[in-house]
Amino acid sequence: MASIVRFLIVSAIGLSLFVNAWAAKGDGVNPEAAKLLPDQIGSFKAVGTAIPMMPDQATRLFGESSIVRTYVGDDGRRYDVQIQQAGNDAEAFALLTRVRLYFRQFGNDSKIAFDEIGTASLAYNNGIFFYRGNAFASVIGPNDGSAEQVKELARQLANQLSAGEGEIPVLVKHLPQWETTSKSAAYSVSLDDLKYAVTSLRQNPSDPKSDAKVDANKQSGTVLDVLTFDGGTEAVAANYGQTQLVIVEFTTPQFSIDNDSRVWTKIAELKSQGQSIPNAYRRVGNYSVFVFNAPDEKTANGLVEQVKYEQVVQWLGDDPHLADRLQKYFTQTSAGVLVAVLKSSGLSLVLCLAIGGVIGALLFRHRRAQRSAAFSDAGGSIRLNLDELTGPANTRRLLSAPEERREDR
Repeated sequence: MASIVRFLIVSAIGLSLFVNAWAAKGDGVNPEAAKLLPDQIGSFKAVGTAIPMMPDQATRLFGESSIVRTYVGDDGRRYDVQIQQAGNDAEAFALLTRVRLYFRQFGNDSKIAFDEIGTASLAYNNGIFFYRGNAFASVIGPNDGSAEQVKELARQLANQLSAGEGEIPVLVKHLPQWETTSKSAAYSVSLDDLKYAVTSLRQNPSDPKSDAKVDANKQSGTVLDVLTFDGGTEAVAANYGQTQLVIVEFTTPQFSIDNDSRVWTKIAELKSQGQSIPNAYRRVGNYSVFVFNAPDEKTANGLVEQVKYEQVVQWLGDDPHLADRLQKYFTQTSAGVLVAVLKSSGLSLVLCLAIGGVIGALLFRHRRAQRSAAFSDAGGSIRLNLDELTGPANTRRLLSAPEERREDR
Protein backbone atom coordinates (compact mmCIF):
# COMPACT_ATOMS: atom_id res chain seq x y z
CA MET A 1 0.00 0.00 0.00
CA ALA A 2 2.80 2.40 0.87
CA SER A 3 4.51 1.67 -2.44
CA ILE A 4 1.32 2.52 -4.32
CA VAL A 5 0.96 5.85 -2.47
CA ARG A 6 4.62 6.63 -3.10
CA PHE A 7 4.15 5.86 -6.81
CA LEU A 8 1.13 8.18 -7.06
CA ILE A 9 2.97 11.04 -5.34
CA VAL A 10 6.00 10.68 -7.59
CA SER A 11 3.75 10.52 -10.67
CA ALA A 12 1.86 13.67 -9.63
CA ILE A 13 5.10 15.55 -9.02
CA GLY A 14 6.47 14.41 -12.36
CA LEU A 15 3.33 15.43 -14.20
CA SER A 16 3.38 18.85 -12.54
CA LEU A 17 7.00 19.41 -13.47
CA PHE A 18 6.27 18.35 -17.05
CA VAL A 19 3.33 20.77 -17.39
CA ASN A 20 5.33 23.63 -15.92
CA ALA A 21 8.28 22.91 -18.17
CA TRP A 22 5.99 22.70 -21.21
CA ALA A 23 4.40 26.04 -20.38
CA ALA A 24 7.74 27.69 -19.65
CA LYS A 25 9.46 26.48 -22.81
CA GLY A 26 6.45 26.90 -25.03
CA ASP A 27 6.55 23.32 -26.32
CA GLY A 28 3.98 22.64 -29.01
CA VAL A 29 3.98 26.26 -30.19
CA ASN A 30 4.70 26.98 -33.84
CA PRO A 31 7.99 28.99 -33.85
CA GLU A 32 6.71 31.20 -36.67
CA ALA A 33 3.54 31.96 -34.73
CA ALA A 34 5.52 32.57 -31.53
CA LYS A 35 7.49 35.31 -33.31
CA LEU A 36 4.26 37.25 -33.68
CA LEU A 37 4.14 37.66 -29.89
CA PRO A 38 7.57 39.09 -28.94
CA ASP A 39 8.85 39.72 -25.43
CA GLN A 40 7.79 43.35 -25.62
CA ILE A 41 5.14 45.20 -27.60
CA GLY A 42 5.61 48.93 -27.19
CA SER A 43 5.53 49.63 -23.46
CA PHE A 44 3.86 46.27 -22.70
CA LYS A 45 6.15 43.50 -21.43
CA ALA A 46 5.43 39.79 -21.74
CA VAL A 47 4.94 37.55 -18.73
CA GLY A 48 6.08 34.01 -19.45
CA THR A 49 6.14 32.49 -22.91
CA ALA A 50 3.54 31.94 -25.59
CA ILE A 51 1.50 28.77 -25.09
CA PRO A 52 -1.15 27.03 -27.20
CA MET A 53 -4.75 27.78 -26.36
CA MET A 54 -6.51 25.04 -24.47
CA PRO A 55 -9.69 23.67 -26.11
CA ASP A 56 -12.42 25.87 -24.70
CA GLN A 57 -14.92 28.41 -25.92
CA ALA A 58 -12.27 30.84 -27.16
CA THR A 59 -10.61 28.12 -29.23
CA ARG A 60 -13.76 27.71 -31.31
CA LEU A 61 -13.41 31.34 -32.38
CA PHE A 62 -9.75 31.07 -33.28
CA GLY A 63 -8.92 27.47 -33.99
CA GLU A 64 -6.64 24.83 -32.53
CA SER A 65 -3.45 26.47 -33.84
CA SER A 66 -3.84 29.71 -31.92
CA ILE A 67 -1.43 30.77 -29.18
CA VAL A 68 -1.77 33.15 -26.25
CA ARG A 69 0.62 35.27 -24.22
CA THR A 70 0.11 37.60 -21.27
CA TYR A 71 1.47 41.15 -21.22
CA VAL A 72 1.74 43.68 -18.41
CA GLY A 73 1.23 47.39 -19.02
CA ASP A 74 2.55 50.44 -17.20
CA ASP A 75 -0.55 50.36 -15.02
CA GLY A 76 0.41 46.90 -13.73
CA ARG A 77 -2.65 45.23 -15.26
CA ARG A 78 -2.43 42.07 -17.34
CA TYR A 79 -3.69 41.73 -20.90
CA ASP A 80 -4.13 38.44 -22.73
CA VAL A 81 -3.11 38.48 -26.39
CA GLN A 82 -4.25 35.63 -28.62
CA ILE A 83 -3.19 35.22 -32.24
CA GLN A 84 -3.59 32.77 -35.09
CA GLN A 85 -2.07 32.58 -38.56
CA ALA A 86 -4.69 31.87 -41.21
CA GLY A 87 -4.01 30.55 -44.69
CA ASN A 88 -4.46 33.96 -46.31
CA ASP A 89 -5.98 37.40 -45.76
CA ALA A 90 -9.47 36.27 -46.75
CA GLU A 91 -9.48 33.50 -44.14
CA ALA A 92 -8.35 35.95 -41.47
CA PHE A 93 -11.17 38.33 -42.40
CA ALA A 94 -13.61 35.40 -42.32
CA LEU A 95 -12.53 34.68 -38.73
CA LEU A 96 -13.23 38.28 -37.76
CA THR A 97 -16.74 38.23 -39.24
CA ARG A 98 -17.41 34.88 -37.55
CA VAL A 99 -16.50 36.40 -34.18
CA ARG A 100 -18.95 39.23 -34.87
CA LEU A 101 -21.71 36.72 -35.59
CA TYR A 102 -20.81 34.79 -32.44
CA PHE A 103 -21.28 37.89 -30.27
CA ARG A 104 -24.36 38.89 -32.26
CA GLN A 105 -26.28 35.87 -31.03
CA PHE A 106 -25.92 37.28 -27.50
CA GLY A 107 -27.50 40.57 -28.48
CA ASN A 108 -24.31 42.53 -29.31
CA ASP A 109 -24.53 43.70 -32.92
CA SER A 110 -21.26 45.63 -33.04
CA LYS A 111 -20.05 46.84 -36.43
CA ILE A 112 -16.66 46.18 -37.98
CA ALA A 113 -14.34 49.19 -38.26
CA PHE A 114 -11.83 49.52 -41.09
CA ASP A 115 -8.29 50.96 -40.97
CA GLU A 116 -8.49 51.83 -37.27
CA ILE A 117 -6.62 48.85 -35.81
CA GLY A 118 -5.14 46.54 -38.42
CA THR A 119 -7.04 46.14 -41.67
CA ALA A 120 -10.36 45.65 -39.84
CA SER A 121 -11.29 45.41 -36.17
CA LEU A 122 -14.17 44.73 -33.83
CA ALA A 123 -14.59 45.99 -30.26
CA TYR A 124 -16.46 43.90 -27.71
CA ASN A 125 -16.67 44.83 -24.02
CA ASN A 126 -13.07 44.93 -22.76
CA GLY A 127 -11.54 43.35 -25.86
CA ILE A 128 -10.41 44.17 -29.38
CA PHE A 129 -10.48 41.62 -32.23
CA PHE A 130 -8.68 42.49 -35.46
CA TYR A 131 -6.86 41.06 -38.45
CA ARG A 132 -3.94 42.23 -40.53
CA GLY A 133 -2.50 40.23 -43.36
CA ASN A 134 -3.09 36.56 -42.58
CA ALA A 135 -2.96 37.08 -38.80
CA PHE A 136 -6.10 37.21 -36.66
CA ALA A 137 -5.63 38.42 -33.09
CA SER A 138 -7.42 39.60 -29.98
CA VAL A 139 -6.43 41.67 -26.96
CA ILE A 140 -8.51 41.11 -23.83
CA GLY A 141 -8.08 43.39 -20.85
CA PRO A 142 -9.24 43.04 -17.24
CA ASN A 143 -12.73 44.17 -16.32
CA ASP A 144 -11.32 47.14 -14.39
CA GLY A 145 -8.75 47.95 -17.07
CA SER A 146 -8.61 50.91 -19.40
CA ALA A 147 -10.16 50.58 -22.84
CA GLU A 148 -7.50 52.93 -24.18
CA GLN A 149 -4.75 50.60 -22.96
CA VAL A 150 -6.42 47.68 -24.75
CA LYS A 151 -6.59 49.71 -27.97
CA GLU A 152 -2.99 50.85 -27.60
CA LEU A 153 -1.70 47.28 -27.15
CA ALA A 154 -3.79 46.10 -30.11
CA ARG A 155 -2.55 48.98 -32.25
CA GLN A 156 1.10 48.33 -31.33
CA LEU A 157 0.70 44.62 -32.11
CA ALA A 158 -1.03 45.34 -35.46
CA ASN A 159 1.81 47.67 -36.50
CA GLN A 160 4.29 44.82 -36.06
CA LEU A 161 2.35 42.41 -38.27
CA SER A 162 2.73 42.07 -42.03
CA ALA A 163 0.12 44.13 -43.88
CA GLY A 164 -0.46 41.48 -46.55
CA GLU A 165 -2.79 42.81 -49.23
CA GLY A 166 -3.84 45.60 -46.88
CA GLU A 167 -7.47 45.49 -48.03
CA ILE A 168 -10.63 43.55 -47.33
CA PRO A 169 -11.54 40.87 -49.90
CA VAL A 170 -12.72 42.29 -53.23
CA LEU A 171 -15.91 40.22 -53.12
CA VAL A 172 -17.14 42.31 -50.18
CA LYS A 173 -16.77 45.46 -52.30
CA HIS A 174 -19.15 43.96 -54.88
CA LEU A 175 -22.03 44.09 -52.40
CA PRO A 176 -24.61 46.80 -53.11
CA GLN A 177 -23.84 49.82 -50.89
CA TRP A 178 -20.75 47.98 -49.69
CA GLU A 179 -19.37 51.01 -47.81
CA THR A 180 -22.02 50.54 -45.12
CA THR A 181 -23.03 46.90 -45.66
CA SER A 182 -19.46 45.60 -45.28
CA LYS A 183 -19.47 46.63 -41.61
CA SER A 184 -22.06 43.94 -40.83
CA ALA A 185 -21.44 41.41 -43.64
CA ALA A 186 -20.29 37.84 -43.03
CA TYR A 187 -17.43 36.39 -45.08
CA SER A 188 -17.04 32.63 -45.48
CA VAL A 189 -14.43 30.31 -46.95
CA SER A 190 -16.29 27.04 -46.34
CA LEU A 191 -19.84 25.77 -46.77
CA ASP A 192 -20.33 25.25 -43.03
CA ASP A 193 -19.27 28.84 -42.34
CA LEU A 194 -21.65 30.12 -45.02
CA LYS A 195 -24.61 28.18 -43.59
CA TYR A 196 -23.71 29.42 -40.12
CA ALA A 197 -23.52 33.00 -41.41
CA VAL A 198 -26.89 32.78 -43.19
CA THR A 199 -28.50 31.34 -40.07
CA SER A 200 -26.94 33.90 -37.72
CA LEU A 201 -27.76 36.89 -39.89
CA ARG A 202 -31.40 35.84 -40.01
CA GLN A 203 -31.57 35.82 -36.23
CA ASN A 204 -32.81 39.00 -34.58
CA PRO A 205 -29.97 40.23 -32.29
CA SER A 206 -32.44 42.00 -30.00
CA ASP A 207 -34.23 38.68 -29.43
CA PRO A 208 -31.66 35.86 -29.30
CA LYS A 209 -34.41 33.34 -28.50
CA SER A 210 -36.30 34.08 -31.70
CA ASP A 211 -37.06 31.23 -34.11
CA ALA A 212 -35.43 33.02 -37.05
CA LYS A 213 -32.72 30.36 -36.98
CA VAL A 214 -35.28 27.71 -37.91
CA ASP A 215 -36.67 29.83 -40.74
CA ALA A 216 -33.18 30.42 -42.12
CA ASN A 217 -32.51 26.69 -42.25
CA LYS A 218 -35.81 26.07 -44.02
CA GLN A 219 -35.31 28.81 -46.61
CA SER A 220 -31.63 28.63 -47.43
CA GLY A 221 -29.95 25.60 -45.92
CA THR A 222 -31.23 23.03 -48.40
CA VAL A 223 -30.39 25.20 -51.43
CA LEU A 224 -26.89 26.00 -50.24
CA ASP A 225 -26.20 22.36 -49.45
CA VAL A 226 -25.52 21.58 -53.12
CA LEU A 227 -22.66 24.12 -53.33
CA THR A 228 -19.05 23.01 -53.27
CA PHE A 229 -16.16 25.14 -52.03
CA ASP A 230 -13.49 23.45 -54.12
CA GLY A 231 -10.53 25.42 -55.41
CA GLY A 232 -10.78 28.35 -53.00
CA THR A 233 -14.45 29.29 -53.32
CA GLU A 234 -15.47 32.21 -51.09
CA ALA A 235 -18.81 33.75 -50.18
CA VAL A 236 -20.29 36.81 -48.53
CA ALA A 237 -23.71 37.30 -46.95
CA ALA A 238 -25.38 40.54 -45.91
CA ASN A 239 -28.75 41.83 -44.79
CA TYR A 240 -30.68 44.63 -46.51
CA GLY A 241 -33.47 45.20 -44.06
CA GLN A 242 -35.31 41.90 -43.83
CA THR A 243 -33.89 40.77 -47.21
CA GLN A 244 -30.75 38.68 -47.26
CA LEU A 245 -28.23 38.61 -50.13
CA VAL A 246 -25.67 35.84 -50.60
CA ILE A 247 -22.88 35.98 -53.22
CA VAL A 248 -20.73 32.90 -53.82
CA GLU A 249 -17.59 33.39 -55.92
CA PHE A 250 -16.05 30.43 -57.75
CA THR A 251 -12.45 30.53 -58.94
CA THR A 252 -13.10 29.13 -62.44
CA PRO A 253 -15.98 29.29 -64.92
CA GLN A 254 -16.23 25.49 -64.83
CA PHE A 255 -16.80 25.46 -61.06
CA SER A 256 -19.40 28.19 -61.53
CA ILE A 257 -21.25 26.31 -64.29
CA ASP A 258 -21.27 23.02 -62.38
CA ASN A 259 -22.62 24.62 -59.21
CA ASP A 260 -25.16 26.63 -61.18
CA SER A 261 -26.50 23.43 -62.70
CA ARG A 262 -26.83 21.78 -59.30
CA VAL A 263 -28.55 24.84 -57.83
CA TRP A 264 -31.21 24.95 -60.58
CA THR A 265 -31.81 21.21 -60.16
CA LYS A 266 -32.24 21.66 -56.42
CA ILE A 267 -34.56 24.64 -56.87
CA ALA A 268 -36.78 22.60 -59.23
CA GLU A 269 -36.79 19.74 -56.72
CA LEU A 270 -37.75 22.00 -53.81
CA LYS A 271 -40.43 23.70 -55.88
CA SER A 272 -42.01 20.36 -56.83
CA GLN A 273 -42.07 19.39 -53.16
CA GLY A 274 -43.73 22.65 -52.16
CA GLN A 275 -40.76 23.80 -50.08
CA SER A 276 -39.32 27.28 -49.85
CA ILE A 277 -36.96 28.42 -52.60
CA PRO A 278 -34.89 31.62 -52.99
CA ASN A 279 -36.83 34.71 -54.01
CA ALA A 280 -34.27 35.20 -56.75
CA TYR A 281 -31.24 33.31 -58.04
CA ARG A 282 -28.90 34.14 -60.90
CA ARG A 283 -25.44 33.28 -62.15
CA VAL A 284 -23.47 36.48 -62.74
CA GLY A 285 -20.08 35.68 -64.23
CA ASN A 286 -18.41 33.38 -61.74
CA TYR A 287 -20.85 34.46 -59.04
CA SER A 288 -23.91 32.59 -57.79
CA VAL A 289 -26.27 35.20 -56.34
CA PHE A 290 -29.10 34.26 -53.95
CA VAL A 291 -31.79 36.46 -52.42
CA PHE A 292 -33.82 35.21 -49.46
CA ASN A 293 -36.75 36.62 -47.50
CA ALA A 294 -37.43 39.50 -49.91
CA PRO A 295 -40.86 41.21 -49.60
CA ASP A 296 -41.54 40.81 -53.32
CA GLU A 297 -39.98 39.61 -56.56
CA LYS A 298 -39.21 43.14 -57.79
CA THR A 299 -37.10 43.89 -54.71
CA ALA A 300 -35.24 40.58 -55.05
CA ASN A 301 -34.44 41.08 -58.75
CA GLY A 302 -33.45 44.70 -58.13
CA LEU A 303 -30.91 43.56 -55.55
CA VAL A 304 -29.47 40.96 -57.95
CA GLU A 305 -29.17 43.58 -60.71
CA GLN A 306 -26.83 45.62 -58.50
CA VAL A 307 -24.29 42.79 -58.30
CA LYS A 308 -21.58 43.21 -60.94
CA TYR A 309 -18.92 40.63 -61.72
CA GLU A 310 -15.44 41.99 -62.42
CA GLN A 311 -12.94 39.43 -63.60
CA VAL A 312 -9.35 39.80 -62.45
CA VAL A 313 -6.59 37.79 -64.16
CA GLN A 314 -3.09 37.53 -62.69
CA TRP A 315 -0.23 36.02 -64.70
CA LEU A 316 2.44 34.05 -62.87
CA GLY A 317 5.03 35.03 -65.48
CA ASP A 318 5.18 37.70 -68.19
CA ASP A 319 1.81 38.80 -69.48
CA PRO A 320 1.56 37.62 -73.12
CA HIS A 321 -1.01 40.32 -73.88
CA LEU A 322 1.02 43.17 -72.42
CA ALA A 323 2.09 44.55 -75.84
CA ASP A 324 -1.49 44.53 -77.14
CA ARG A 325 -2.77 46.26 -74.02
CA LEU A 326 -0.02 48.88 -74.20
CA GLN A 327 -0.75 49.53 -77.89
CA LYS A 328 -4.44 49.87 -77.12
CA TYR A 329 -3.67 52.15 -74.20
CA PHE A 330 -1.37 54.43 -76.24
CA THR A 331 -3.89 54.53 -79.11
CA GLN A 332 -6.71 55.51 -76.81
CA THR A 333 -4.51 58.01 -74.99
CA SER A 334 -3.28 59.62 -78.25
CA ALA A 335 -6.81 59.84 -79.58
CA GLY A 336 -7.94 61.38 -76.33
CA VAL A 337 -5.11 63.94 -76.42
CA LEU A 338 -5.92 64.83 -80.06
CA VAL A 339 -9.59 65.31 -79.30
CA ALA A 340 -8.72 67.41 -76.25
CA VAL A 341 -6.37 69.62 -78.33
CA LEU A 342 -9.00 70.11 -81.03
CA LYS A 343 -11.63 70.97 -78.47
CA SER A 344 -9.37 73.42 -76.66
CA SER A 345 -8.23 75.01 -79.97
CA GLY A 346 -11.80 75.40 -81.19
CA LEU A 347 -12.88 76.88 -77.88
CA SER A 348 -9.94 79.29 -77.95
CA LEU A 349 -10.80 80.36 -81.51
CA VAL A 350 -14.43 81.00 -80.62
CA LEU A 351 -13.42 83.01 -77.55
CA CYS A 352 -10.92 85.08 -79.56
CA LEU A 353 -13.49 85.85 -82.26
CA ALA A 354 -16.08 86.79 -79.66
CA ILE A 355 -13.71 89.04 -77.72
CA GLY A 356 -12.38 90.62 -80.96
CA GLY A 357 -15.92 91.29 -82.17
CA VAL A 358 -16.88 93.01 -78.91
CA ILE A 359 -13.72 95.15 -78.89
CA GLY A 360 -14.15 96.05 -82.59
CA ALA A 361 -17.77 97.07 -82.07
CA LEU A 362 -16.87 99.28 -79.13
CA LEU A 363 -14.00 100.90 -81.07
CA PHE A 364 -16.21 101.47 -84.13
CA ARG A 365 -18.87 103.19 -82.04
CA HIS A 366 -16.27 105.34 -80.31
CA ARG A 367 -14.73 106.57 -83.58
CA ARG A 368 -18.14 107.19 -85.07
CA ALA A 369 -19.03 109.37 -82.10
CA GLN A 370 -15.78 111.36 -82.56
CA ARG A 371 -16.49 111.96 -86.26
CA SER A 372 -20.03 113.14 -85.62
CA ALA A 373 -18.71 115.74 -83.15
CA ALA A 374 -16.05 117.09 -85.55
CA PHE A 375 -18.44 117.82 -88.47
CA SER A 376 -21.76 119.70 -88.31
CA ASP A 377 -24.74 119.68 -90.65
CA ALA A 378 -23.69 123.11 -91.95
CA GLY A 379 -20.77 121.62 -93.82
CA GLY A 380 -18.17 123.21 -91.58
CA SER A 381 -19.36 126.78 -92.19
CA ILE A 382 -20.29 129.23 -89.50
CA ARG A 383 -23.84 128.92 -88.41
CA LEU A 384 -25.74 131.66 -86.69
CA ASN A 385 -27.44 130.68 -83.52
CA LEU A 386 -30.73 132.32 -84.44
CA ASP A 387 -32.91 129.67 -82.96
CA GLU A 388 -30.70 129.32 -79.87
CA LEU A 389 -30.42 125.59 -80.48
CA THR A 390 -26.67 125.54 -80.98
CA GLY A 391 -24.69 125.13 -77.83
CA PRO A 392 -21.88 127.40 -76.79
CA ALA A 393 -18.79 127.17 -78.90
CA ASN A 394 -15.80 125.34 -77.49
CA THR A 395 -13.07 127.97 -77.34
CA ARG A 396 -10.51 126.00 -75.41
CA ARG A 397 -8.51 125.19 -78.51
CA LEU A 398 -8.76 128.69 -80.11
CA LEU A 399 -5.77 131.04 -80.11
CA SER A 400 -6.07 133.91 -77.67
CA ALA A 401 -6.11 137.51 -78.96
CA PRO A 402 -2.69 139.20 -79.13
CA GLU A 403 -1.90 141.65 -76.37
CA GLU A 404 -2.07 145.32 -77.39
CA ARG A 405 1.32 146.94 -77.42
CA ARG A 406 1.90 150.46 -76.13
CA GLU A 407 3.40 151.57 -79.46
CA ASP A 408 0.08 150.85 -81.15
CA ARG A 409 -1.85 153.05 -78.80
